[in-house]
Amino acid sequence: MKLFNGKDLSGFYTFLPSQGKNSDPQGVFTVKDGVIRVSGTEFGYFCTEQEFENYHLIVEFKWGVETHPPRKNKARDSGILYHFPADAPDRVWPKSIECQIIEGGTGDIILVNGGSMAYEERLKPYFAGVKLSEDGKRIIAGRINWFGRSPDWKDVVNFRGKDDLEKPVGEWNVVEVIADGDKFTHLVNGKVAAYGTGAEPRKGKILFQSEGAEVFFRRIELQLLRK
Repeated sequence: MKLFNGKDLSGFYTFLPSQGKNSDPQGVFTVKDGVIRVSGTEFGYFCTEQEFENYHLIVEFKWGVETHPPRKNKARDSGILYHFPADAPDRVWPKSIECQIIEGGTGDIILVNGGSMAYEERLKPYFAGVKLSEDGKRIIAGRINWFGRSPDWKDVVNFRGKDDLEKPVGEWNVVEVIADGDKFTHLVNGKVAAYGTGAEPRKGKILFQSEGAEVFFRRIELQLLRK
């Protein structure tokens, strides 16, 4: 199913901390010629009205040129936050699991404001400052880097790692999230970047961030998985 109809943000709502829900006087989120433009001038998001579980999400995005405070001249940053529970409040940022979209780190997993996953010792090399539950069986906060993230990554605009799956600025990328029960997989341009198990929550809304960088989305589709 097409979540984005190519014409407007039907099926989504917008949220900006300064304005609340569905109030966007400065046009942070606009649609033109079949493309959603996110200006990045204010942190916030556009989000599905509906919750989803057990699905394959396919998204096409590309970076624009502009960056804005507080991330002016820093790596272009956005993200797809999924499994955002309907009963959780809108905020920057809500409880969820994130498929990070950032120069040099697209595909990273971030556990946001209460989202968690099972701890797997074999994935330890990709954990960067994660916080474990008291029994050491769950990751309850932090980032799990995609498998080829550059050890020399710097938070600077136009950063490129030698093994990046993401295409250069201005070119379209395909990011996929496969959420299957408590398992989840992130793919970038057809290659698996990261995966996890023991997801909590396991269903919810899906949001797309405005986080200081101009970014465009033109394809947002979701295929429900058969059980």
